[in-house]
Amino acid sequence: MKNSNPVAQVREKMIQRTMKMLEHNNMAAHYAPTIQDAQQLVKQLIPQGATVACGGSMSLQEAGIMEILRSGDYTFWDREAVDSTQQDEILRKAFFADYYLSSSNAVTEQGELYNVDGNANRVAALCFGPKHVICVVGYNKIVPTLEDAKERVEAIAAPANTIRLQRDTPCAVTGHCENCHSPQRICCTTVIHQQQREAGRIHVIIVGEELGY
Repeated sequence: MKNSNPVAQVREKMIQRTMKMLEHNNMAAHYAPTIQDAQQLVKQLIPQGATVACGGSMSLQEAGIMEILRSGDYTFWDREAVDSTQQDEILRKAFFADYYLSSSNAVTEQGELYNVDGNANRVAALCFGPKHVICVVGYNKIVPTLEDAKERVEAIAAPANTIRLQRDTPCAVTGHCENCHSPQRICCTTVIHQQQREAGRIHVIIVGEELGY
């Protein structure tokens, strides 16, 4: 992780601090300088023929991970490949996957994962079910504290996702969380991973590029 750019060096030190604390919290941490490196790591971590599932994630799309999952090398339970009547079944099958892929709304420098969901299928799978979890996270999602993680979701992730999903919520209009009770609210369940009981079940790939919201 050597770089002559001072700003890049500061960023890399932040990444190193975060990775050290993820490992301290029983989560395996990996650094991928580029999205191409992240793709190679994902291929190394998932054996061919494994059953895989994923949560909705702009980071996975932007990093080209979805193409890998759809390559035919894996049994991919792809909720986007079925109609709405079958999607619930796919979401439930994800709990039995060998590997579950996602990003994280934020990662703190204390090695904590902070995630907020609407249906809670993603955060539920991060907590329990799939044998292995791989989170692909752009460095832009690293924050100092849990309070900063909460602010990041309220100021960036939630409003951006409601706009992308064309949800009728106050934050889609104002650009910041209004703590609404809209029927279309997407931030209903918050999960914080402070330590993974099963060492190494969760792998976090931190990418040296911006990904997702």
